[in-house]
Order: sequence, then structure tokens, then C-alpha cells
Amino acid sequence: MAVSGELKLWHKTTLTVDGPWAHEQAGSPKNPFTDYKFFVNLIHESGEKLSVPGYFAADGNAVESSAESGTKWRAHFAPHLEGKWKYAITISHAADVAFRDSEQKVGDLAKGAKGSFEIAPSDKAAPDFRARGRLQYTGEHHLKFAGDGSYFLKAGPDAPETFLGYEDFDGTVAMNSGKCQLKTWKPHVQDWNAGDPTWKEGKGKGMIGAVSYLAGKGVNSFSFLTYNAGGDGDNVWPFTDRDSKFSYDCSKLDQWGVVFDHATTLGMHLHFKLQETENDDNRRGHKEAKNSKVPTALDGGELGRDRKLYLRELIARYSHNLALNWNISEENTQSPEQVRAMAKYIRQIDPYDQPIVIHTFPDQQDKVYSKLIGNQSVITGASLQNGWSQTHQRTLKWVQESAKAGKKWVVANDEQGPADLGVPPDPGYQGFDGFAKKNGKKYDLNHIRRDTLWGNLMAGGAVVEYYFGYKLPENDLKMEDFRSRDRSWDFCRIALEFFHNHEVPFWEMTNADALVENEKSENGKPWCLAKKGEVYVVFLPEGAESASVDLSDVEGFFSVTSHHVENSPDAVGTALEAAGKGAFEFTKPDSAKGDTVLLIRKK
Repeated sequence: MAVSGELKLWHKTTLTVDGPWAHEQAGSPKNPFTDYKFFVNLIHESGEKLSVPGYFAADGNAVESSAESGTKWRAHFAPHLEGKWKYAITISHAADVAFRDSEQKVGDLAKGAKGSFEIAPSDKAAPDFRARGRLQYTGEHHLKFAGDGSYFLKAGPDAPETFLGYEDFDGTVAMNSGKCQLKTWKPHVQDWNAGDPTWKEGKGKGMIGAVSYLAGKGVNSFSFLTYNAGGDGDNVWPFTDRDSKFSYDCSKLDQWGVVFDHATTLGMHLHFKLQETENDDNRRGHKEAKNSKVPTALDGGELGRDRKLYLRELIARYSHNLALNWNISEENTQSPEQVRAMAKYIRQIDPYDQPIVIHTFPDQQDKVYSKLIGNQSVITGASLQNGWSQTHQRTLKWVQESAKAGKKWVVANDEQGPADLGVPPDPGYQGFDGFAKKNGKKYDLNHIRRDTLWGNLMAGGAVVEYYFGYKLPENDLKMEDFRSRDRSWDFCRIALEFFHNHEVPFWEMTNADALVENEKSENGKPWCLAKKGEVYVVFLPEGAESASVDLSDVEGFFSVTSHHVENSPDAVGTALEAAGKGAFEFTKPDSAKGDTVLLIRKK
């Protein structure tokens, strides 16, 4: 029995035990994934208990050896309390024991595997999540860190969905190479830093460098599919073979884990998209594929053996990471009953109750979300897909509708239409002029900053991940260079820094657009986010030269600073003063161009 890790608060602690020899491709009754169940019961000295699922780990070093067999069984734990923890390990063996409830006990193959360890305080500093604690859903519209009590706004890429379709991972092949080849992540090898992890004598530098580049730009989230068999990319699955749904690739999954653990140390939120729309069910209701069967769909969308094992294996390996969400599916097409069952099972297995969100087609949101909000499911948020200019409206709708239903959702905008274009590259990248064009209309990264990034923020949303379409340079399926949107990451960082640097309590604020009056500009009307009587954030898009902010129902005096959020989160010009019991009139100075944000705070 070995306990490894730094043994500090919020740090990954790994328990590895010698158990029965097994092979990752063995069939029943010796299948290590279906016929064995490994878990660790933990008890803190305070009396608090936790049960953590574990997994078969081959020789215990499969990340380097690519071993397929061995006697090592492993569990990961991220302790939330300092002090003494006791543990007791159980390995059960019986036909299909992995699908039984944890209360049903069979023969224990790890008797005597008990012990204890001491957890010291964390010594890390932000942005490392090990300084902030686990990111949790607390019933509000924003997630909160359990350690330092701070709240979270996210920004980063939603593309490529084939992020894990990487040539340096074991057992990874491109089944649709004409459309989507495996990634090398070569443009980001330069971003790998001395001391960063690799595997197998230097593999992984490109992907590790890509994550490090994003963190260095000041964004804090990225997303990826963990299963896309039969989908657009058809190159990501956790199995030893594309269609072997009961045999998991120990070395490949350990290599995925190296990337995820590195991301956690850099303060990068992990957006797990658990399935692709092409394989989430049997395509029922789809006009183009009505009555067809999808062999890659796990149990045809039902919560059966395929799906239960898939979820258990991912949760056992990765749920210890401190900031993540489980997204039921990209553009989900399962029935409400299937979604509820899947989400409930995730909640049952995940010892940390990580947030669970759902994504669906733009024209299906009213139909899908209305059946899941409130107490109808354990879903905690929406991952919105909509046209880039509709973000404010759609975010506000589901922030308000979920609150009305009695359970506030965390609402992010994670995919921007039109689907073929998404968020365009920077002007000048590979000769690109900066504009996405469709049906005689065009837009650029400034429209995305205004209507998508700030549109979500000012509606009370949890902010964005950017999708890259399938026609422009470095698009969703082909992209390997995050520098293609370098300027957009700057815009995201500036927005996050505006709220953080100025200590704006966004988690206590709600949309209050009605408080701002202005003639509509070609870029839309101003927006307002407010904690009435205390602090107001007013967004004036380019072209809106003035605004009137209604402060008639509050008293006192307020300081007013203006911010040009295209270039910096800092205030520009001289601070102004506003008085309650009236309207504050603001006119942009002649030198002000672009979007302007007003921060109005009670003195």
C-alpha cells in the first residue's frame, strides 16, 4: 500500500494498493472494469466521511510503460480538510459488480488495506487552484471556491472539440483522417516550460505547451470531448479500441490525466463534454436519420452498462481536479428522462458533487431546458449555443427562468454561431482580414467582445468559451494554434481583470438594463449590472455616445470611473461623481472610442 502526493490541502493525494492481477482487455469473469470494483472509504478526524471510487491502474506506471496488465489499483483524493485522515480500501470481485450499488457488498480482496495520513496546509498561490480550493455550485448563478471563498468567471476556448485527438497519446487513431487528422500541437511546443510534465521521454510538449500558453494569456478554461466515436472527429475515446466499450486504455487515460493535473496547477477549469451529438443517442427525432441506429451511442442514450461504466471510469480518474464541470453532451439530443438519469448517476458516483451542465441546439433550448430547470433534475447550469449577437438575450432568459424555477443555474455561452464561422481569427493571422462574412453581413473579434463576452457578463452569466467554426483558418476540427485568437484572449483577460481588480461583487449583482436610457446605436443599447444602491456596471457599446443612469431610488453619493475595455481594465480620465435621488448623465469625451464601461460605486 502506498500513499503518494504532497499531502497538502487541496492537493492530489493518490492511494495505490496491490490487488489481483488483471489485464485491461480481459473478458468476464476477470474484466477489471466490470467484474471488480475498487473504492476507498475516508474518515477525517472530525468525523466527516467520503467514499472515493478507484480504478485498475495496470502496473502503476502505465503513463510511461504503456502497460496493459498488472496488480496496481488506484484512487485519487483531493482533501478539503487539514489534519488526520483514515482510509480503508475495498476491492470487490463478482460478475458485473461495477454496476451494483455501493451498499451491496461482496468478497473483499483488499482486507487489511487500512491506514492514515496527515494533510498539511497548502503552500500554493493563485492562480494555482490548490490555493483556492474546489470550485463548487452553491445554488447561485456563479461558482464559488471552497477554499478562499472567491467566485469564478471563466473564459477560454471551446475549440477544438478534438483537443484530445493527439498523436502523443497511446492508442489514439484518426478514423476520419480525411476530415480530421490527429493533432501534433506543434505550434505550442515553444510554450512548454522547463519543469512542465511530459511522458515517454518527452512526449506531450505540444499539448502541455498549449495549456500553458492559454494560462499565460490570462484565460482560465478550456473544453474537450472525451468521446467522439462516430462523430465529426472520430478520434477520441477512452477504450483500448473504438468499439470495445468494456476495456479501458490505462496508459492513454493516465496520459490524459497528466494534462488535466497540469491544467489544475495553472488555474485552468476543465470542461468535460461527455459525448458528441452524433453519438449521444439513437438519433430519434432527427429528420435526416429517423429510425436509424448509432452503434457508437452508449446504450442508445439510456443509462445502461456502457454509460454507467464510462461515467464511473472518468469520475474515478479525474473528479479530484478542483475546477471542472461534467457537460452531458455537445448539442444534446437525449430525452429529458435520459438526461435526468445520466445526471443523477453522475451525482451518485462523483464524491465531490462537481457541477453538471447541459448544452443543446439554439432552437431546442426552450424545449430542453424547460424540462430540466428547478427540481426536475440535478443539472446546475446551461452551456449555451446561440448566434454571437444573441448572447445577452439568451443568457438573461435562462438566468431568470432558472431563478423563477427555484434553482439558479450557472449560465455560460460556450458556442457562437453561425456554426460555420464561429469566432474569427485575429486580423493578419495567415493573411486573414479579420472578418467573418455570411449572407452579405460581416463581423469581427470586436463584435464578439462586445456582444458575446460582455453580453453574457452583463446578463449575469458565467462568461464564455469560444468556438471556431469549420470554414475559417484554424477552425474547430483542424486548429492547433491558439495564437490564431491571441487578441481575443486579451479581451477576455481584460474583462476578467476588470471585475477582479476592482473588486466588483458580480455574484451579488443582477441585470438592470431598465436603469439605463440611451438612443440605440448600431451596436445595440447599453446594458447594466447592478447591486442596487451600492455598485453598478454600465456597458456602453461603440456608437453609444451618452447614457442616463437612473439612481432615483437610492441615496448618497457615488464615484464614477470609465474604462476602455478593449485595451485595459484600468480607469481612464478623471473620476466623476454621481448623486442619488436622480439620474446620472454621462457623455463620452471626444477622445473615447470603442466600448466604454462605467463603474459606479457608492462612496
